[in-house]
Amino acid sequence: MSISFAIVHVALHTPSHSGVGDLLSYASEQPLPPGTLVRVPLGKREVLGVVWDAEDATGELPEGAAMRPIAGVLEGVEPLSLPWRRLVAFAARYYQRALGEIALAALPPQLRDLQPEQLARRLRRPAKGMGAGADEVAIQNIALTPEQESARARISSESGPFLLFGSTGSGKTEVYLRCVQEALESDPTAQALVMVPEINLTPQLEERFTSRFAPRFGSQAVVSLHSGMTNPQRLKSWLAAHSGVARIVLGTRMAVFASLPGLKIIVVDEEHDPSYKQQEGARYSARDLAIWRGREQGAKVLLGSATPSLETWHASRPATADDPEGGRYVRLAMPSRIGAGALARVRRVDMNQQPRRAIFSAPLLAAITERVARGEQSMVLLNRRGYAPVLHCADCGWKSDCPHCSAHQVFHKADRTLRCHHCGYTVRVPRACPTCGSPDIHSMGRGTEQLEEQLGDLLSEVLRPDRTPARIARIDADTTKAKGSLEAQLAQVHSGEVDVLVGTQMIAKGHDFRRITLVAAVQPDGALFSSDFRAPERLFALLMQAAGRAGRDAAYMAAQGTQCEMWVQSFHPKHPVYEALRTHDYPAFAAQQLQEREEAAMPPFAFQALVRADARTQEVAQGFLTAATAAAHAAALPGLEAVTLFPPVPLTIQRVANVERAQMLMESSSRAALQRFLAAWQPVMQATRSAPEHKGLVRWLVDVDPLVI
Repeated sequence: MSISFAIVHVALHTPSHSGVGDLLSYASEQPLPPGTLVRVPLGKREVLGVVWDAEDATGELPEGAAMRPIAGVLEGVEPLSLPWRRLVAFAARYYQRALGEIALAALPPQLRDLQPEQLARRLRRPAKGMGAGADEVAIQNIALTPEQESARARISSESGPFLLFGSTGSGKTEVYLRCVQEALESDPTAQALVMVPEINLTPQLEERFTSRFAPRFGSQAVVSLHSGMTNPQRLKSWLAAHSGVARIVLGTRMAVFASLPGLKIIVVDEEHDPSYKQQEGARYSARDLAIWRGREQGAKVLLGSATPSLETWHASRPATADDPEGGRYVRLAMPSRIGAGALARVRRVDMNQQPRRAIFSAPLLAAITERVARGEQSMVLLNRRGYAPVLHCADCGWKSDCPHCSAHQVFHKADRTLRCHHCGYTVRVPRACPTCGSPDIHSMGRGTEQLEEQLGDLLSEVLRPDRTPARIARIDADTTKAKGSLEAQLAQVHSGEVDVLVGTQMIAKGHDFRRITLVAAVQPDGALFSSDFRAPERLFALLMQAAGRAGRDAAYMAAQGTQCEMWVQSFHPKHPVYEALRTHDYPAFAAQQLQEREEAAMPPFAFQALVRADARTQEVAQGFLTAATAAAHAAALPGLEAVTLFPPVPLTIQRVANVERAQMLMESSSRAALQRFLAAWQPVMQATRSAPEHKGLVRWLVDVDPLVI
């Protein structure tokens, strides 16, 4: 006796190193189209899977055969489209991950947990407020400046991709809005994807997009997708996008995988931000995937930044006599600020001339005092939270090292704790040195908590125009843990209830502070001499973004009769980074950095990948990488002749949560050769891992186009 059946090939959430393979075959009573969401048995569990693009076969299942049937189909959810499946397949292939790992991670978590009948009940709930029709409500647009109109016209008439190179306050967001509007009005099924680097920037952007588009396209037209949402919220947004009800999706890097069958335009705001690169699991770049997705799906891609990444800047270079083809992107410049004063005047303070251990130089403190007395706001930037990076015993040299990581525990004075920012291990601050018993324990270094305290002391007698004391506030990851706390603190800044705002990079980008006239970076030198070749680029971008928070309201500046300023306290005030910052000359800075990188054969003039190994001991971690390298040479893997493999080394922080970490770098002048080698190397590394001497290996992973080396 035999049973007729259809074979369906299903992608499941299985890591690439599990050895299970990309697709598993199941029996189905009827053929299912690719993209169908199904629940299938896997071992003793029942899991969510996606029917994938493999030739379905109809056959006869012999009695007693082992092929297991699917458990159910998620009815009511349209199959995931071919462009979405191609995006997932490309990401899995390029970033060296399993197909199902990418596909299932891209779906909302609650979709994996709901049974078909539960999902059916959810889908039966009526969609709310679809809004007025296009003929009933016209969008109220503001007039564009000539620079904005020129950018909009070129985006409308050319295919791109585009780099919108606009200074802070130049009105890039308005160009985004207008381009999205054109796409949506030209096609009733068109959808737009707008990405931002940080979760805390999503609500204010959502408010702006909703106020512009909801009257025309309905209250469900704009949805968000980011990790700060609850699982039910993410499922609701995902279903709205997948069904086409949502016309605009706003989100962080995870939104690049949103199912948008009508996608016509992708906006990547602050495209230079490293937050677009995933640092756990599948280490994809959402910006790069957005470029690929736009090309494949016929959607326009608009990258925006005042300080573009050097890769994007190089890719948008104009054609010249020496380089007649130029870059692949179209560069559109918007140098003028709208409704804002001139760019901040940069003032550098040589800390070598200031008292030793001074946090605030006398000139900077005087400038902040003047601002407070006039009722203006100041912003102080230090990209290190906590009170101090480490506690230290002056008698025996003890330091507050984390017992589980090769890093210090950070001193948090507010709750009297020592906290590891890598593994989360927390203890109370000891009353005396744990080693020698000395009570003489001191903090070393400074964090935002200490800056807030010191400013409170230094400005304690400074009065505002209404004769009340100066008010200092701090915004960082420690003060914004509670739900809604960030929004409440930002509202205080906008309403003028704060005179001096202290914070980390969270406050440096994306916020439209209208009354801030002074911005100060108190300790930015750490990035100048980093072993990371991208550190100067990141520092310049951060300082330029921070400077852009000052003087954003020209009318307010004129009424106050003041000039906005950016203060930089440095022991190396003549460094090229600060010289370029002084003139706000990003093109000059980029040209200098690109010349250095070309001479050193570094990205974007070469392509890199990292292989990292985590193990119980450093010897096992490095031993695995060494053995895998030897096996690659022995097998003469394809592409190896064009790839340089460097010896394995410990990571800068080599132990985290009692796991030792090592990595090895590989470089090639050919992206294709590097990809061929990595694909061929995966099974070799899998075989190497099974050797007895590598038993202590916890995991290994590949990071293609790494941002941190």
